[in-house]
Amino acid sequence: MHIPFCSIVPPYLLRRLAKQGAPEFLSAARAAREALGHVESFHSARSQPVPGVPEGVRQAKPGPSNRGIYDAGGSEILPGRLVRKEGEAATDDPAVDEAYDGLGHTHRLYADVFGRNSIDGRGLPLDATVHFGKLYDNAFWNGRQMVFGDGDGEVFERFTRSLSVIGHELAHGVTQYSAALAYRNQAGALNESMSDVFGALVEQYVNNQSAAEASWLIGEGLFTAQVEGSALRSMKAPGTAYDDDVLGKDPQPDSMDTYVKTSADNGGVHINSGIPNRAFYLVAETLGGNAWDSPGRIWYEALTGGTLPPTATFRVFARATAASAVELFGSGSAEHDAVLKAWETVKVKL
Repeated sequence: MHIPFCSIVPPYLLRRLAKQGAPEFLSAARAAREALGHVESFHSARSQPVPGVPEGVRQAKPGPSNRGIYDAGGSEILPGRLVRKEGEAATDDPAVDEAYDGLGHTHRLYADVFGRNSIDGRGLPLDATVHFGKLYDNAFWNGRQMVFGDGDGEVFERFTRSLSVIGHELAHGVTQYSAALAYRNQAGALNESMSDVFGALVEQYVNNQSAAEASWLIGEGLFTAQVEGSALRSMKAPGTAYDDDVLGKDPQPDSMDTYVKTSADNGGVHINSGIPNRAFYLVAETLGGNAWDSPGRIWYEALTGGTLPPTATFRVFARATAASAVELFGSGSAEHDAVLKAWETVKVKL
């Protein structure tokens, strides 16, 4: 089984930042160039084998989390020095403690709501490395663990600050161990969208926020005060997360009417994910209450039910969510109707 390098900051955003020549953004531009080179080197290299769950293996009853936080100390050597393990007290390092807490919150969502035993369904230890690289402008899942940069301090803050980012990257692991969606074109956009969905749900579950109360922002708190923007993406209103002189305008479409055809970013995986993202938000908005309940269950069953091919299109996934809604709540139910209406709104035909 193989998995690509899955990072939270899209290459198109790093590319824009890397071109900046203004004195106040020199460090940010240099950091973006380094992060972009990292992304491109991973994408151009042959994916390395990573463990997966054999088909047909039933997951065990959820157990306690088993976390390990490592410090790379500014190097790019993984995993680094172990600085906090499961059950140990908080440290005086915010990045260490934010990573530790974020892993725990994510584990709790999957265990409490979906009955899943960690990311792989079999109690996988959750490891993360902080202080990766120097002013590193990204966070990523490498098929085995989470990795966080500290940001450049001019455009990006440290990446452990955002719980939705932590939940997002760990959800790539859930996809890896279940549907194994390809990281290209619409399947890749679905892969990214699944991570946004469950990243948002982790944040909402921890804060006990209803669908109406939630911000539906991914990466809120990552930008410094110099940036005109609230987050990397908005699930509620794709294309509105930022509009900044340096970073440009959020390019995400909110329906198939403005679907972006591109060969960049593996076929637009971070751009076109706005379409299924909005579909999930619309289901949650229509049903009300907590998004991790009915909407979350429908999406989780569609992702992990074993029916999705690795090259699933938006249409294939939409049909899977409709089938999950019928199986869980019945044909013609409010949940089923909400799913059908959401995909119709974003112009994905079933």
